[in-house]
Amino acid sequence: MDDPDSRFLTRNGLAARQLAVLLLNHEPDTRLPRVRDFAEELGCGNGTVQAALQLLEEAGAIATAARGHLGTFLLRSDRTVLWRLSGLGTLLAAMPLPYSRRYEGLATGLRGAFEQAGAPFAVTFMRGAGARTAALLEGKVDLVVLSRFAADQLIAEHPVELVADLGPATYVGAHGMLVRHGVDLDRPGLRVAVDHASEDLRMLVERVFAGRRDIEWREVSYMQLHDLFARHEVDATVWNLDEARDRLGVGVDVLPLGDEVTRELALRNSSAAVIGRKDGAKALGAVREALDLSIVTRMQSEVLMGERTPSY
Repeated sequence: MDDPDSRFLTRNGLAARQLAVLLLNHEPDTRLPRVRDFAEELGCGNGTVQAALQLLEEAGAIATAARGHLGTFLLRSDRTVLWRLSGLGTLLAAMPLPYSRRYEGLATGLRGAFEQAGAPFAVTFMRGAGARTAALLEGKVDLVVLSRFAADQLIAEHPVELVADLGPATYVGAHGMLVRHGVDLDRPGLRVAVDHASEDLRMLVERVFAGRRDIEWREVSYMQLHDLFARHEVDATVWNLDEARDRLGVGVDVLPLGDEVTRELALRNSSAAVIGRKDGAKALGAVREALDLSIVTRMQSEVLMGERTPSY
């Protein structure tokens, strides 16, 4: 038996694939552009467009109805079938390592929202906003998840754009200052840990200790903090409390961040942002209008409350 999709390898079939991409942005019960408008956009003849529409209908991707002088209307569409026939492939997003329940909930919610919009979605995990952004600029991933603060910086410096801001407490719950128990923060030569792979935390820790020339900076990976505090090799740092809780032991005190500027910076660091390339992958353009971001925050909240098992 012939492959049911082999029809889409013909000239009309290739036009149908291109048309499938365009139709992903059309809602049911809306009037479609005229055949000649589609033909002009696709660079083919009217007959090819008509044949392409028929192929899509036969494949169950769409149903249309002619309404006289009002034109042709899209009655319904199956976004999953349209996506498969379009050949757009799977959207790949780069996220931070899923070391917290909040990140697991974020990954779960993003997958749910994209799949609800009919787009196959996958996540790859990379440590450091810089590494994730490099992967985006090199075309290795379609989307990158980072803090709104880091996103604003990258948007100013690179040809990337904001796809979504998911709001406060979607990236991290809060930041705090971690201090080894018994350490006097005012003592000269305070050993402060900083991880330059995390632009967010670097900015926060430098802001907290601004003006202190006596600081002894210790370049570390935040994955090493538990051992470094336990061995008394660092005295203080600023960290994401989602990860700090239950991981650093009893010898570390958590203090609130100080001034209003630092708190505002921490708030921007707490919001998850999704960015994509300005030239945009076709796949992202095809799904963007159908994306319901409330699904992300709802699923993330359910994961945080233990009502949903993380799935990403």
